[in-house]
Amino acid sequence: MTADLVDRAQAGDEQAFGELVGPYRRELQVHCYRILGSALDAEDALQETLLAAWRGLPRFEARASLRSWLYQIATRRCLNVLRAASRRPPVDWPPAGVELPEPSLLGEVMWLEPYPDVLLEGLADAAPGPEARYETTEAISVAFVTALQLLPPRQRAVLILRDVLGFRASEASKILDCTEESVTSALKRARAALQYRRAQGADHQPPPPDSARELALVRRFTQAYEAGDVDRLVALLAEDAWLIMPPVPLRYQGREVAARFWAATAFRPGRSARLVPTRANGQPAFGLYIRDPHAPVAHANGILVLTLAGSQISAVTGFFDNSVLPIFGLPRTLPD
Repeated sequence: MTADLVDRAQAGDEQAFGELVGPYRRELQVHCYRILGSALDAEDALQETLLAAWRGLPRFEARASLRSWLYQIATRRCLNVLRAASRRPPVDWPPAGVELPEPSLLGEVMWLEPYPDVLLEGLADAAPGPEARYETTEAISVAFVTALQLLPPRQRAVLILRDVLGFRASEASKILDCTEESVTSALKRARAALQYRRAQGADHQPPPPDSARELALVRRFTQAYEAGDVDRLVALLAEDAWLIMPPVPLRYQGREVAARFWAATAFRPGRSARLVPTRANGQPAFGLYIRDPHAPVAHANGILVLTLAGSQISAVTGFFDNSVLPIFGLPRTLPD
């Protein structure tokens, strides 16, 4: 960042402003997603952040870095969104006539959407600061972002700023306009409340993206799912694997329960599916399409995201909301 570029932008040069903020757009959007849990809401928050930065740039005195200043605007914008958010409409699920098995657990209702990997490309600085506790790839995973949504908004923001991005307590206090003591206190509570289990041991780490092991597991899952073969699907799961469907609060754990759930829902008589591979939250994912029994077409039915552990699947998360399809480049229907 040069003084000349700042001066030009403060004088109203839109091109100079674009050059100033351009390197931070992707990381700011990811930051908004972690706080809000919605890729669509994160894009809206990013646009509002950039508009506020453009309007407020004449008052920017460069006492802090431009990056910290932008994070201040984005964080406050996201907290305002959470404070003003109306309740989401109830989810119309399960479909009429479907008898579900007893869930293993009733989770807390939350709104969560998957985040396409294509939007993770081109981050200005993928490496977190020296005080960060989480790797960048871990901190975008479905499990981690899900756990974040269970924290109160301010604790959520503090934990992201400190443990994910690695801002110092003094920097986080300026971003949130509070004291360092309040940041430290909120961080302590957030760490204690964070319900998140990290993988233990090399055998439980996910295989590298696009590695032979990952591709083989994804291929076997695709073949079994499209064939409606519950036994083959269940064989790919870890013994304690979860089936999760945010914001539906029902959670199913274990192979036997998963088999009964899939038999009653995804593979009930007269229903078959197609999967279109994609990636979300740094994990293998699929656009889910249900074949129309009366026409040669398949209709979109959301997105599935796989969490891998070693050579098994430790979680299948279903997002049955088609509103995110456009940001994944997925159509509403497929010829079949």
